[in-house]
Amino acid sequence: MADARLAAWHNLQPFAREIIMKAIRAQQYGNPDVLRLEEVADLTPSKGQVLIQLAGSGINPIDWKVLSGAMKQFIPLPLPYTPGVEVAGTVIALGEGVDTFSLGDEVFGFIGITGGYATQAVADADRLVLKPNSLSLLEASGVPAAALTAWQALHEHAAIKAGQRVLIQGAAGGVGSLAVQLARIAGAEVIATASAHNHDYLHALGATQLIDYRHEAFEKVVSDIDIVIDLVGGETQARSWSVLKKGGVLVSPVSAPSEEAARSIGATGKRFATRSDGKQLAQIADLFNRGALNMEVETMSLSRAADALQRSLAGHTRGKIVLDARE
Repeated sequence: MADARLAAWHNLQPFAREIIMKAIRAQQYGNPDVLRLEEVADLTPSKGQVLIQLAGSGINPIDWKVLSGAMKQFIPLPLPYTPGVEVAGTVIALGEGVDTFSLGDEVFGFIGITGGYATQAVADADRLVLKPNSLSLLEASGVPAAALTAWQALHEHAAIKAGQRVLIQGAAGGVGSLAVQLARIAGAEVIATASAHNHDYLHALGATQLIDYRHEAFEKVVSDIDIVIDLVGGETQARSWSVLKKGGVLVSPVSAPSEEAARSIGATGKRFATRSDGKQLAQIADLFNRGALNMEVETMSLSRAADALQRSLAGHTRGKIVLDARE
């Protein structure tokens, strides 16, 4: 396999030298319309880093939240910057001290808060792992951030156990669809809220009870929930306390749960920010390789990054939207 990857790399080299690096750039904070595709200076990996020729980058809510300026007090960025937190592609250069990868390796990872919407990216080597053989590079580019969010929500913050009842709010998106599968693998009973047209999709992933949030109040049909994974926030999160059993936990990467509401029913609320974790991502890659996980992706060209972000901002997407960087 290593020889095959190296041969592929040698075949790529003449083409790679002709490529002018391009990236989506935000010259200012604002809505997705401020984004522009530009030619930029080539990147060079620093010590402990890897340079990747990108196949794709996933679209995530954090991308448009950062772009809007809503997070600049917490995540100040020098302008202009390139959005994008997760990528997949081929290793084309190694920084000093990197011995975990070889030229031609196909990798994927959650690389940080910026840098993904481009034809090349640099990343710390410990944020990357070999992509699953079961996924194309484009498919893999939509996995790392969503999968790590779902994994950390269930395993680190909710401490999921077999036999528990798990309610996933907003289950059809990238994080939600992977949370359904990871909860199923953990031996939990999975209940999911989503539009009716996504019910067959989520049932196939492992949800045993589906609730159409547009036409049915989830609190009228479920109770005694051990874990709520809230991917919606707002009113949905507030109503979720009524279905949690005493000692249950509500986990959200979206908004901070009410401490008062948690205390009133003897439950726990947790908000967290996803972190990059190569060891966890390697476990996730193994699950993909074993056929235990799947990801549905919709592909859009890198030049349409603004349109892709608008789609994400509007919500109601199934799986993930990924940008094809091979233009």
